[in-house]
Amino acid sequence: MIKSISNKKIILGSNSPRRKELLTSLNLPFEVRTKKINENFPEDLSLELIASFIATKKSNSYNLNPNELLITSDTVVIHQNQILGKPKDKQHAFEMLRTLSNETHKVQTGVCIRTSEKMHCFSESTLVTFSKISNKEIEHYVQNYNPLDKAGAYGIQDWIGKIAVKKIDGCYYNVVGLPINKLYNELITF
Repeated sequence: MIKSISNKKIILGSNSPRRKELLTSLNLPFEVRTKKINENFPEDLSLELIASFIATKKSNSYNLNPNELLITSDTVVIHQNQILGKPKDKQHAFEMLRTLSNETHKVQTGVCIRTSEKMHCFSESTLVTFSKISNKEIEHYVQNYNPLDKAGAYGIQDWIGKIAVKKIDGCYYNVVGLPINKLYNELITF
């Protein structure tokens, strides 16, 4: 266990099965506690700051006891100077994946670590290049997987990631939804 947080009760402020799995892989005991928040952000905010802004907003919605440490995060896909969040329906997911085909996009995750005394936020960026994917392949993914709960309408760990990701520059786990290496190192020094 990380000595600096060994006396803290860790709370993951996310219901994402991918984030739960990644945090579990660090062998840290934690509990999940979620809150529904409005994930709006100022229109003039830099695209690279949006994920951190939302992660901070999530963190600030919790009241913590002195013995608790909260981890919140948010992931966005940035492509052609636009944010691709979670699609609103299957047609929207199809359109997002069509846009990402044969292109490079940025996956940005913002993470906040907070106790009742202090807060530290950071972000991680990863560039992902997709090969050309056919409409038939996109349709197969949209119909047989769950693109609606994922930024950019895809999970890199899913079938589409295996057939479409041509190149990745940066942290793979960041694209899954939590930059686990950076989180671990930030927890050590928190």
